[in-house]
Amino acid sequence: MPASFVPHSQPASPSRLGRRPSITREDLLTAALALLGPNRSVSTLGLREVAREANIAPNSFYRHFRDIDELAVVLIDRAGSSLRTIIGQARNRASTGRGVVRSSVEAFFDRLRADDRYLHLLLREGLAGSNAYKQAVDRQLSFFEEELQEDLIRLATSSGIPLHEPELVARAITRLVFAVGGSAIDLPRSSDPEQIDQLTTMVKMIVVGAQRMHPQAK
Repeated sequence: MPASFVPHSQPASPSRLGRRPSITREDLLTAALALLGPNRSVSTLGLREVAREANIAPNSFYRHFRDIDELAVVLIDRAGSSLRTIIGQARNRASTGRGVVRSSVEAFFDRLRADDRYLHLLLREGLAGSNAYKQAVDRQLSFFEEELQEDLIRLATSSGIPLHEPELVARAITRLVFAVGGSAIDLPRSSDPEQIDQLTTMVKMIVVGAQRMHPQAK
């Protein structure tokens, strides 16, 4: 019998088809992320496309995710967690010179230009994604706001200059940064210094305004 002959009663195995015999949840997330970019929304991904990128049969996808929307929400959650870590590290490093605001803004722009698909995912889905994706992004932004609020309260306490409604201050700053990021992602890198200067100034204006609005400042 020729070596290349496969009896009809013996189906070809996944390895013979060139597909991976097994795959993890992480593999599918990596495959989906590889298909994304600054100009592509996760809402445009198809289940079969992700399966093809992961080199598996489409039916194998369902062993790990209910549908493509569930995978997308997991990606958005990871994106938020990754970016919070990066920005948090930037705030912690800002002990001299340029200060917390500028260091955080620069860290944000560094990720924007580093082909950080997690950040691109957050920015795109927050603006143009489905309702489910927008809700997932909004949830991640609320986590940013909570962490920033804690930092603002700590800084206000150490400086002795209280803030008026730090929760709203944190929300205003977070939404501003992501709105600017959503626009900056389509601008040339050469515009970054100006964008960073303007965003740093705007964030400081929000903080100073909140300081002056506090009852103790009147």
